[in-house]
Amino acid sequence: MLRTCLAVAVLASLSLGVRAETLLVDRVKQENIQLPRRGMGMADVQARFGQPASRLEPRGGQNHHWPTINRWVYPAFTVYFERSRVIDAVVNKADPTEIGPKPPIR
Repeated sequence: MLRTCLAVAVLASLSLGVRAETLLVDRVKQENIQLPRRGMGMADVQARFGQPASRLEPRGGQNHHWPTINRWVYPAFTVYFERSRVIDAVVNKADPTEIGPKPPIR
């Protein structure tokens, strides 16, 4: 009886299409991705990491009560600047199936 239940459980799991999920946080730990540090200037980021793949349109600024936020996208991460200083850097998803934060608003 136990063998039959075990066999049914194995077959059921195979028919459900068991798949492994990749978590962004696990990949970051494994790859030891270096990110710009808070407070670094734009020139320092560019000197250390090179030209960004793209520079997204600034948000906030002159007509708003908030400071200008600039976003530079590199292949592995996105850097957020308040005016010209790093306030945060986040690792980008490797592919759409990776579980992690949503991509930046473009």
